Amino acid sequence: MSVNTDRYETAAARYFEAWNAIEPEALKKAVAAAWTTDGGYTDPLADVRGHEGVAAVITAAHEQFPGFVFRPLGTVDGHHDTARFGWELVGEDGSAPVAGFDVVTLDEEGRIRQVLGFLDRVPQGA
Repeated sequence: MSVNTDRYETAAARYFEAWNAIEPEALKKAVAAAWTTDGGYTDPLADVRGHEGVAAVITAAHEQFPGFVFRPLGTVDGHHDTARFGWELVGEDGSAPVAGFDVVTLDEEGRIRQVLGFLDRVPQGA
């Protein structure tokens, strides 16, 4: 059985592009490219639906960790309409105070319907 991993890697690449967008217009476009109109994002700190909700969560993360970049950890794995991947939030000094693991479900076009995020490493007091 062969699995087309391009679909999952493309979805993850769009996801990271959205999470790394800082300028409001770029963020809006990146979220629209990555998520379905009613797509959701759920992790221990957030539970939102729709492009505006997702963009607000991303903006809040950048306000809490200015200058940090989200980057993938390891490879993207997937089957059917589901993909999973690890990530970390990295500062200019190379520190990565936050890391997690996300499971995403995709629509037929490879856009995200839902993200279920898990936080593996969070700084004290965050």
